Amino acid sequence: MTGPNPPEIVKACCATAYQSDAVTAILGDSYHPGGLALSQHLGRTLRLRPGMRVLDVAAGPGSTALLFAAEFGCEVVGVDLGERNTARAREAARQAGLADLVAFRVGDAEQLPFDDASFDAVVCECALCTFPDKPTAARELARVLRPGGRAGITDITVTPGALPRELTDLAGWIACLADARSLEQYADLLTAAGLQTTAIERHDDALRRMVEQIDARLRAYRMTTRGALALSGVDTDRALALAAQAQRVVRDGAAGYALLIADKPAETPKS
Repeated sequence: MTGPNPPEIVKACCATAYQSDAVTAILGDSYHPGGLALSQHLGRTLRLRPGMRVLDVAAGPGSTALLFAAEFGCEVVGVDLGERNTARAREAARQAGLADLVAFRVGDAEQLPFDDASFDAVVCECALCTFPDKPTAARELARVLRPGGRAGITDITVTPGALPRELTDLAGWIACLADARSLEQYADLLTAAGLQTTAIERHDDALRRMVEQIDARLRAYRMTTRGALALSGVDTDRALALAAQAQRVVRDGAAGYALLIADKPAETPKS
């Protein structure tokens, strides 16, 4: 289900889009449904606490990493494919006075630049859906987790075969829909990577609210000179058409949002 787009093209386009000023204008500081409130809930569900080492995969501008450090006292490393996002996140950590707890580096989720068993917890919010090689990415999440560690995934879910053609091209991929999977398929990916799914929650309303917000902001920006400048280089009519399609599949129940928690089994003591 990778489609006709070469993986490197998909990665480059997603990295470019998600560190653009236009995306920041449309999505705000948090690039996923539910925003920081859902990130905070994810941290609590993972039972994060001071002293834990946490990896945030596809960290974007660093909002979740900074939240985890400030709220739970964790040492957090954020990794993102976008160099501009990484620089922004480092500056945000410095300004927040959290540079001692939070670090950011450029890296590919399908080839994480960390040793085995390096982290107590790993999170990935609304990003697994954009990774071309999902089985490899899932194995990487498991690899860097210590035995007994926990992974927290939130992502868009899609009923197989339910998307209109307009949402299955490269633009749909960047919009996190074209290669999103069903909830069962995400759980299967984690199982195949050696993780045991222990909790699943539906958060479909978070996706509905986000899609409505995107549509409203696009319409407002199109009507103002200031908004047009903020979205410079964006085909607003095309973006609105995609937003309308996205609202339709969400309303019809073909797309939703879910949270999954998966544990890495502890090592069996040697006899």
